[in-house]
Amino acid sequence: MLFRRDRDPQPEDLTDAFLEGDRPVAAGTVRAALAHRDFRVIWSGTFASNVGTWMQNVLLGAYALALTGDPSFVGLLVFAQLGPLLFLGPVGGMLADLVDRRRLLLWMQAAQLVLSLGLAALAATPSPSRAAIFAVVLAIGVANALAAPALSAIIPTLVPRPDLPGAVSLQSAQMNLSRVIGPAIGAPLYAAFGPEWVFALNAATYLFAVLALTITPVPGRDGPAGASGWAHLVAGFRVAVTDPLIRRILVTLTAFSFFSLAFVGLMPVVARDNFGIGPRSVAYGLLYAVFGTGAAAGAVSVGTRFASRPKAPLARGGLLVFAGLLAGFALLRSAPAAYPVAAALGFAYFLVITSLATVLQEHLDDAVRGRVMALWIMAFGGTVPVGVLIAGFVARQVTVTVVLLAGAAVAAALAAWADLAAVGAPADPTPRRRSRRRRPSPGGVPARPG
Repeated sequence: MLFRRDRDPQPEDLTDAFLEGDRPVAAGTVRAALAHRDFRVIWSGTFASNVGTWMQNVLLGAYALALTGDPSFVGLLVFAQLGPLLFLGPVGGMLADLVDRRRLLLWMQAAQLVLSLGLAALAATPSPSRAAIFAVVLAIGVANALAAPALSAIIPTLVPRPDLPGAVSLQSAQMNLSRVIGPAIGAPLYAAFGPEWVFALNAATYLFAVLALTITPVPGRDGPAGASGWAHLVAGFRVAVTDPLIRRILVTLTAFSFFSLAFVGLMPVVARDNFGIGPRSVAYGLLYAVFGTGAAAGAVSVGTRFASRPKAPLARGGLLVFAGLLAGFALLRSAPAAYPVAAALGFAYFLVITSLATVLQEHLDDAVRGRVMALWIMAFGGTVPVGVLIAGFVARQVTVTVVLLAGAAVAAALAAWADLAAVGAPADPTPRRRSRRRRPSPGGVPARPG
C-alpha cells in the first residue's frame, strides 16, 4: 500500500490496506463491496439486528405449534409476521422517497424493539391469548413493512454501480447467515428458558441497527420534487408494467414465493411429520441452521464463484435444481438424510433469489429504485406468508408432503418460463477488473483518489 508523501498515514489508509492490499479487485465481488466503509457499517448493524429477527422468526413458528398443535395457527402467525409486506410495500416505498430515510428507519426499529418486548411479556404468561399474540406479531410486521423499502433503496447507494452485485450478494448472505446464527442462539435458549427469553433478546438486537444508522450518512429521498403522493405510490407499478424485464422478474418471484417457498414457514410441520423432529428441540434448530447455511452459501456464491457468470441463466438453472431438491426433501423420511438435503435446498433457493435480485438492481434507475424494490419486497417477503397461510390449511386436509411436491412442480415450470435474457437481461455482465494499486502521478508522487 503506498501513501502520499505530503501527509501522514490515516486510519482509512490502514483499512484500505487490510481490505485491498495491492492486488487487483474484481468489480462486482463481495470483496469490492466490503471495501466501502458506509456499506460495511450499515451491513454489519443490520446483520446483528437480523440475527435477532430470525431467531424470533424461526422459533415463533415452533412456539405457535407447541402452544396449539395446530399447523393453521403456525400459518396464521407467519402471515401476521410477513403479510404486511404484501399490502404495505407500496406505502413503504413511497415513504422511502418522501420522508427522511434515517428517521423512518430509526422510528421503525424502535417500534419493533418495544413490540418484541411486548411479545416476550405475553409469552411469559401461563396461558397467553392467541388473539393478543397475533395482534403483536401483526404490529411488528407492519413496522417492518414500512421500513423495508427504505433499507432496500439505501443499500445500493452505498457502493458504486459496478460493485452492486457484490453488495446484493452480501445482503442475501446476511439474511441467511442470520438464519444460521439466530436459531443456533435461540434454540438452546428456547429449550432451556422458554420463548420469552428469545423474544427479549431479539428486542435488544435492534440497538445494533439503530447505532449503525446513527453513525453513518444515509442518502436522502430520491423522488422528484413536487410529485404527488399518489404519483409516488403508483410509480413502481407503472414501471413494472411497461418494462418487460422487471415484469418477468416480479412474476417469476411471485409465483416462486407463493407456491414453492411455503415449506420455509411450514418447516416445523415438515420436521415433525416427516422426520420425527420435535419443534422444541435442538435438532430442529440445527435443521433450520443447516438450511440457512446452505442458503448463505448460495447467496455468497453469486458474488464469488459465479461473479463473472451471467445471472439470468444462473437463476433459470437454479430453479430447475431447486425443483429436484424440493421434491427429494418432500419424499424423505430419514432425519439424518434431511440435513444435507436441507443444506443443498437452501443453496439452490438463494442462488435463485440473489441472481434475480442482481439482475433487477443492475437494471433499475436510481430515481425509481425504492418504489420498484417495494414491489420486489411484496413479491418475495409478502407473497410467502400468503402461500404459507393457504398451505397450512391444505396440509391440514392432506399432507405437508403434497404441499412440497406441488411447490417443486411449479419451480420446474418456472425454470422453463423464466428466460430473462429474452426480455433484456445482459448476456455477459462480466465485471471489469480494476486495480487498487496506486499509480504514480506525473510528478513521481503516488496519487491517491480523492
